Amino acid sequence: MKKIEAIIRKSKFLDVKNALHEVGVNFFSYWDVTGLGNEKTGTVYRGVSYSTSDIQRRYLSIVVNDNFEEITIKIILKSAATGEIGDGKIFVSEIKESYRIRTGEKGNNTLN
Repeated sequence: MKKIEAIIRKSKFLDVKNALHEVGVNFFSYWDVTGLGNEKTGTVYRGVSYSTSDIQRRYLSIVVNDNFEEITIKIILKSAATGEIGDGKIFVSEIKESYRIRTGEKGNNTLN
């Protein structure tokens, strides 16, 4: 099993969510986060300077069976991209085991 963590633009969340559902990735967690990016410039609006280094994003945490890893990553890359700086990042890590709390079942079937 793999844990895929993605930090994406909030404006692209619905595109990513719908694309994941289309390929059968129906369960994941997400939350709003603020982070710091490499961009150091600010924006001036009506004479007031605003920092753009604090970036509002959406963080997705998705656990999939190994055979869904590649398609999940491809879908996120395709549906979250705008081609601009700040589109986000994807991180992949191994999951040793999973358990379904309701039944005590463990293993790959707990992701269904």
